[in-house]
Amino acid sequence: MEMAECSRDVPCPIELDQLANQSRHVLVTNSGTIMPKTNDAALDAFIAAKNEIDAMMGRLVAHSADHFGYSPEDVTWGHVGMLDHYRARLREITDMAFCEGERAD
Repeated sequence: MEMAECSRDVPCPIELDQLANQSRHVLVTNSGTIMPKTNDAALDAFIAAKNEIDAMMGRLVAHSADHFGYSPEDVTWGHVGMLDHYRARLREITDMAFCEGERAD
């Protein structure tokens, strides 16, 4: 089996089944995992997760625009602590998504 050069564990396209005079495209990761190039179930799950993330981000943006439901005169240090907690969790997510912070290469 011929494997294309890849960096990290990124799927690399190769062609198999030459014996049957018919090639089918598959993905092979550096760890040797062979997966179909098209996977409708995985795509459906990916899109469902993405839609859920989009909805959560939309709710957070709207909540932030409303100052998280607090008027300026009602803000206490407890609210600051709550926002620091939110910010820390969001930073973990953005660090993972963009390979920043502790996850930087």
